[in-house]
Amino acid sequence: MEELIQKALSSSNKVSQNSLIEKISPLGGGCIHKAWCIHFQNDKRVFAKSNHIDNINMFKFERECLSVLKKFANKSYIWVPETLDLISYQNISILFLEWIDLRQSQQNLLGKGLALLHKSSSEWSQKNFGWEKEGFIGSNTQIRGWGSNWGEFFANYRLRPQLIQAKAWGVRVDDYEDVLKYLSSYLNDHQPRISIVHGDLWSGNCGSTKNGLGSLYDPASYWADREVDISMTKLFGGFNKEFYKGYEEIWPLDKFSKDRTDIYNLYHLLNHANMFGGSYKESSLKILKDLRSRV
Repeated sequence: MEELIQKALSSSNKVSQNSLIEKISPLGGGCIHKAWCIHFQNDKRVFAKSNHIDNINMFKFERECLSVLKKFANKSYIWVPETLDLISYQNISILFLEWIDLRQSQQNLLGKGLALLHKSSSEWSQKNFGWEKEGFIGSNTQIRGWGSNWGEFFANYRLRPQLIQAKAWGVRVDDYEDVLKYLSSYLNDHQPRISIVHGDLWSGNCGSTKNGLGSLYDPASYWADREVDISMTKLFGGFNKEFYKGYEEIWPLDKFSKDRTDIYNLYHLLNHANMFGGSYKESSLKILKDLRSRV
């Protein structure tokens, strides 16, 4: 694979900028793509992800998401890596990204940076919730489409597709039509402003740079209620009080936001149940049961 990456790089000066490769080192942590650190002789490093050519649309989606996040990110608080190139070579596709040195540090700037990103994008002239092209959430499809009604959009473009997939492990979407109808009305009454969101914001998809800035990567973005990001930070842990303090200092959440946390996280739990099974099934069914009690 290292040899293929090296040959692919020879077709593009966008990444190497005519510097010779010193070595290509595999990195751990990814469950969908293979990850690499490319060392150049001028001491430059580049991050790369590789996968089969059939999965190039996943990289195209990621590139688009990073571009939009970078557009609205305040560089004094948060850093989004730049896409250097996307190359297909023989039977592989490779996404090359700017290398970011990550360090353990306080998360205050990450929280502030996320709030500023949400706030600045909400002031953009975006009219509808959604995304233009088919995307991905993990290895699963995140369907395309638009809607002016947030509740209907989230119920029909996020939850319903996952419930339909859950038929494979015994869930019938027809059994939850009343829940979807309730959520559609309940979330629309909330009437959130339209913000660009990271979309898959757990601790493995963000961090802090060596300079202490926050950093966002591996997104699954769309235009949404900003609370979908904050809710997911509470799903798998990894975010400290400095993160939430920083966020609230810039754009406080309303007092009812906690009531929507499980609703927004149901999307991710169903997605994990559909991809991995296990305890995610029980967690999804518990939230569905709790939501039914609200109906």
